[in-house]
Amino acid sequence: MDITLIITIFVIGFVGSFISGMLGIGGAIINYPMLLYIPVMLGVGHFTAHEVSGITAIQVFFATLSGVLAYRKGGFLNKTLIIYMGIRILIGSLIGGFSSSHMPESGINIVYGILALIAVIMMFVPKKGIDNVHFEQVNFNKLSASLFAFLVGIGAGIVGAGGAFLLVPIMLVVLKIPIRMTIASSLAITLISSIGAVSGKIVTGHIPILPAFIMVVASLIASPVGANMGKKMNTKVLQGTMGLLILATALKTWLSIL
Repeated sequence: MDITLIITIFVIGFVGSFISGMLGIGGAIINYPMLLYIPVMLGVGHFTAHEVSGITAIQVFFATLSGVLAYRKGGFLNKTLIIYMGIRILIGSLIGGFSSSHMPESGINIVYGILALIAVIMMFVPKKGIDNVHFEQVNFNKLSASLFAFLVGIGAGIVGAGGAFLLVPIMLVVLKIPIRMTIASSLAITLISSIGAVSGKIVTGHIPILPAFIMVVASLIASPVGANMGKKMNTKVLQGTMGLLILATALKTWLSIL
């Protein structure tokens, strides 16, 4: 593999994992379009949609693992929420991961575009008074949490994501979880989800080993740094940053599809 391509993959992985740790997402929403388009734009390489989804699946697993370890202290992890949503999203991601091998590349890109568009809409829905709720007073609808987690898991498994870019707005808007608890808990749920996505990609043979390894190294370095920064940032800045990132990637994906 060309050294320029190796450096490109590492930089993409570093940037995506830093942002993922900071915002409580797995990084697929950022890394998927960057891996798909940047190497081609720079003329250093090309990955198919199937390969990109495989690489991001591995990256998401290690990025979320690092993020969870960074957030494990401080009372931000809601264990009940993680159990309810984690089990359902794992089942969904296993279904999505295995079924992706029967889809054309355009189909995977369209699924990604739809998920990103839904996430954009939900991120900009007003969220009033969420952060005024004390962590010990947090309550949520378990049926809604389970259903949304299962559906997100299917879509996330197809594109090799953990699904946090959809989980975060769902947890904020629908379940009314405070932003910092949402960020920490979504990382743990996404970690569980990524197990299903990775399993599906390994079985279908869609993971290029060396690019995936480079992304993992970048994730282990950048994700904890991003998570520590996220603890100190204003919650409105965190929400706005995520919304703009998801909007940009959704627009790029739909322009390419159309």
